[in-house]
Amino acid sequence: MNAVPELVRHLREEMGKVVVGQDELRNQCVVALLCRGHVLLEGVPGIAKTLTVKALSRLMGLGFQRVQCTSDLMPADIVGTNILNMATSTFQLHPGPVFTDLLLVDEVNRMPPRTQAALLECMEEHQVTIDGKTYPLPPFFTVFATQNPIEFEGTYPLPEAQLDRFLLKLRVTYPAVADEVQLLANVQKGFESRELEKMNLRTIAPGLLEQAQQEVRSITVQEALFSYIVQIVRRTRDWPSLSLGGSPRAAVSLMAVSKAFAAMDGRDYVIPDDVKASARPVLRHRIILRPEADLEGLTPDQVLEDVLRAVEVPK
Repeated sequence: MNAVPELVRHLREEMGKVVVGQDELRNQCVVALLCRGHVLLEGVPGIAKTLTVKALSRLMGLGFQRVQCTSDLMPADIVGTNILNMATSTFQLHPGPVFTDLLLVDEVNRMPPRTQAALLECMEEHQVTIDGKTYPLPPFFTVFATQNPIEFEGTYPLPEAQLDRFLLKLRVTYPAVADEVQLLANVQKGFESRELEKMNLRTIAPGLLEQAQQEVRSITVQEALFSYIVQIVRRTRDWPSLSLGGSPRAAVSLMAVSKAFAAMDGRDYVIPDDVKASARPVLRHRIILRPEADLEGLTPDQVLEDVLRAVEVPK
């Protein structure tokens, strides 16, 4: 366990130069990269979601593209299209923004269903099909999609099939008072979020991310924890206040994220606390509350807390 601690230490030091506070956001974005999974970021504008992903791509030495979603966005706008080359009388691929490592999809719920379907193939298959021909995406391709939890006019709710493809859903909240004061102090000293190249951020060593991902995959999970993870997911399927529970893919994701939490804590084995810490970001977008539970003011996180208390922890 050398690569993961080195990677985490480097990112925490360098990200602190750019993003003030938001420790959970920064840590769980790293978890997603270690697990090679996609992230749904939910929060109001102006709380460093875009800045975090841009800084992460620069620190990792990865490509970055951003798509601002609108109601008229077409599939070709994100995956690309074939354009006729008049000089050679042949069609050449003009690649879209999905041909990158880290793709930030801003306000993903403003994307129309047809374009969401095109993005779904990219997320699940790591490939793009254009005019019947398939093109592979870069090996580190990861989607960071944002959505505003307040404004729903002109939006298209994400279908359950697409939500299930996101490894994590992170609720990004306002920073603490001290962090917001520090943010103003940084701006006064000359910090400019649009000019990250002036921050002298150090990129990680080549191959370190791939090595860290391999270490996470090699983390040991005891057989008793297999049963614990499955019981948590299965309880969501028959929980009284839920109309939809987690799928088998949710159990696989829960184990993968638990392994990443263990590695970031410096361990080569998973403990029940890793599973508990992973449950909310992994499951909150995969469950649906019954209407009566929603009217009572329950939230997915509160229901998941009850589920975790109801499942016996292995000894």
